[in-house]
Amino acid sequence: MGAIAQEGAAGIATAVAESVQYQGRKASRQGSEQRRQDILDAAMRIVVRDGVRAVRHRAVAAEAGVPLSATTYYFKDIDDLLTDTFAQYVERSAAYMAKLWINNEGLLREMVVSGDGSPESRSQLADDIARLMADYVHRQLVNRREHLMAEQAFRQEALLNPRLAILVRSHQQILLQGTCQLFQVLGSREPQQDAKVLTAIIGRMEYQGLLNAEPLAEEDMLGILTRYMHLVLASV
Repeated sequence: MGAIAQEGAAGIATAVAESVQYQGRKASRQGSEQRRQDILDAAMRIVVRDGVRAVRHRAVAAEAGVPLSATTYYFKDIDDLLTDTFAQYVERSAAYMAKLWINNEGLLREMVVSGDGSPESRSQLADDIARLMADYVHRQLVNRREHLMAEQAFRQEALLNPRLAILVRSHQQILLQGTCQLFQVLGSREPQQDAKVLTAIIGRMEYQGLLNAEPLAEEDMLGILTRYMHLVLASV
């Protein structure tokens, strides 16, 4: 995935990370903050392994190796604990995406300016970007599978929890706005609409990859993404 400048897609991701607000009790000392962090990490492991409904104070305390009183001290109820667990996920995910876009900025620039505007050049650009997207999805499924599992679990819970719904919408904006910038660079007439379609395709691929024991065949992902990118660039 690529971004044009840090103040663009990467800036949006950074802004999302900085805007995350936690609901539970704040830690006043470094050791206290570490314990709070251990509790949130334990809650996330339970979400990935057993689902959101398995998150209970006693289960989290056991998973984190802390007294039960510690979880109730920092989080007055399960709603606060779940909200802060996903808030931390959003914060970390935003930071990850900001770094990813910054690292790929030069590659995207090079891909766009190297063409001469001919149909053959546009076709090659579509192929190259589709391969970048397929590689991104594949890496997500292989290296960040637990993160995707957590994301799916929280998305489902957000249908019933307004506080989680706010965080889910913020998280969705990270990929959407970065992808929108990509299409702006490519000269799309409707970058926002094209970005919504592409992020929907990526989301579907990630979900299907999680359902399967193994990630989707790379050739299948690449074929779908290549067709879409050719359709978009042919209309530019």
